[in-house]
Order: sequence, then structure tokens, then C-alpha cells
Amino acid sequence: MDCQLWAGIYLIFYQAATPIINTSLNGMHNGGRKLQAVFLYLRIFDMSSTFYVSGTALFRLQQHERKKIYRKQSVISERQIQLTSIGTGYDLTNSTFSPDGRNFQVEYASKAVENGGTTIGIRCKNGVVLAVEKIITSKLLKSGGNKRIASIDRNFGMISSGLVPDGRHLVSRARDEAASWRTSYKCPIPSSSLAFRVGSYVQAYTLYSSVRPFGVTTILAGWDSETESRVDGQVGSGPKAALAGKTTGTKAGGPGLYMIEPSGLYWGYYGAATGKGRQTAKAELEKLDLPSGNLSLEQGVKEAARIIYAAHEDSKDKDFELEMSWVSSSDGPTKGKHEQVPKELLEQAETFAKRAMEGDDDEDTATGGGETMEL
Repeated sequence: MDCQLWAGIYLIFYQAATPIINTSLNGMHNGGRKLQAVFLYLRIFDMSSTFYVSGTALFRLQQHERKKIYRKQSVISERQIQLTSIGTGYDLTNSTFSPDGRNFQVEYASKAVENGGTTIGIRCKNGVVLAVEKIITSKLLKSGGNKRIASIDRNFGMISSGLVPDGRHLVSRARDEAASWRTSYKCPIPSSSLAFRVGSYVQAYTLYSSVRPFGVTTILAGWDSETESRVDGQVGSGPKAALAGKTTGTKAGGPGLYMIEPSGLYWGYYGAATGKGRQTAKAELEKLDLPSGNLSLEQGVKEAARIIYAAHEDSKDKDFELEMSWVSSSDGPTKGKHEQVPKELLEQAETFAKRAMEGDDDEDTATGGGETMEL
């Protein structure tokens, strides 16, 4: 009850008691009755005053309690904002969103990718090139071993940056998906369908608290046949036209390059880069004008090596090994298969990359010297 209600009760008591007491005073002639009426009046007045004072004290107490609750709610709100900004309390499980719509477990997985070696993919006019910077963590490692690029099907390759065991698990899953497609449809899986299946699998690991996201970003490269090839185990030529008919004169297939992120998001790219040196690699890829489709597969191998060496400049104190693979059209150097880049071509690409880096250093030195002379 608030102060106004207690004041109303006080007025009711006062207004009700005053006529009664006045009547009693006018009708009484002896002093004893008058004295009793005065005492009755004072007692009623004292009771109404007590009600008023008690009500006022209770109202003030309620106001004080409300202020305490408000302060506590304000502290809780500020604490929630602090927890949201740093992820505390919202990053314990994978299935919990923060109030501003962030999934911190997925963001932490992306941080794991940034600690991995630089990985790139280049889509050329007649194929796709994959390249990875393998940091040498020990001098006891065998040169050329510990492959990071894996073949998924005869015309597909996959490479990842981040946690290596997670990448190997995704390679195994992608191979299962490719084999399942062959079992069902008797032909190689299209690159877009493989990217969709692997991306959906990765995204499923962001939905449940019993699992964690994959700490890798995967680049998938392949070549879809431009001609209608015979299916596995086909007998005879089959019908010349399906029930819905066939469209003649259209071009299908070609190179495919997809990058799958820890959230399960995937896109098709002309040039993709991930890992520690992704920013430098992306800047170099943008200079190649890949959407025009003028870059040949052999040129793509050399440019991929140069970009990996450029991205490694930020980690000069660490040795690394360059691993590359490619896949071409059926009339190209790989005959539609995903293969490792031949050793001779790989050495030529590394020589080209080193010369390009030395040329950049010479240009920087000359520019610096010219500025000094002007000063």
C-alpha cells in the first residue's frame, strides 16, 4: 500500500469521528461525559495518525527495496554485456548463441584456421591448381612425406588449413560421399554436389553441444567432365534422349573450386586463400584477373608458387615445404585426373617464385636508395 492510501484512511477516520464527537459534546452536560468524548476523539486521532505514519514508513521501505532491485538489475545487465563481448558464459557449448547472435565456438574454430599454413587454390581456364605451405616443425621430418593434399575421387582434390587431424577426417568423409554418389548414380560426383555434402556435414557439427566445430577451412578442387561419359558398368549405348529430352549445343562441366569454412558455409571461387597468410595471398590473387579466364594451367602453377612464397614472408624464420597438385581437362596434362604436380615443374615454379621475390627486394632497395639520394 502506498502513501496516498494511508492518507485516505487517515481522512476517513478523522471525518467519521469528528461529527460523532461533536454531537456527544453538545448533548452531554456533565464534565465526565465531555472528558470521555475528548479521550475518544484523541484516541481515534492517534490511531489514524499511527496508520498514516506506518503507511509512510512502509512506502519508503518499498521505494528503497525497488531502488536496490533496480541497481541489481543494472549490474546484471552490465555484467551480461561484458560476458557477451568476451564470450564468457556463451562459449561453453556449441549450441548456444550469445545475445548479439554470435556462436563463439565457430569463431574460435576460425582462429585455429588462422594458425595453420597458407593454402590457396587457383581456377585456370583449363584446370585448377592447389598449393599449401607446409611449415617444417622438426628437422627429423621426412622430406616429401606427410602429404596435405588428398585425392577424393579421380577428378577431385582437397586441401585444408588448420588442425591437420580434422582435415584428414573431412577427407575421409568426402571420399565416402564420392563413393556413395558412384554407388547410386554410377558416375563421378559433380564438384558442386560434393561441396554441398561436405559443407552440410561440417555445418551439422555446429548444432549440437556434444560435438565441436571442425578447426579447418577446406578448399575443394575438381574438373567436371564436359562430355557425357559412360556410367560405371554400362552395357550398350542407352537411349539417345531421356524422357524430358536433351539440350544440344550447351557447354557443361569445367573447373570447380570451392572453399568450405568451419561454419559449413561454402562458396565457389576463382581464387581462394586461407591460413595464416591469407590476406597477402588474397591481395596477390586479385592481381591475376582470374575471372577473365586467360590464365593457363602451367602459368597457374608458377603463380601459385610465387603467392605461397610471398605469403611466407611474414614467417621468414621458419622453414617450409611447398606442396602442389593440379587437375586439368580430359585433353590437358592430367587427362581429367587429380595428380601431384610433377617434380620438374614444381622445381621450375619454385625457382620462378624465388626470383620474383628477389626482384621485389631489389625494387624495394632501389626505391629506398632513390629516396635517400633525394633527401
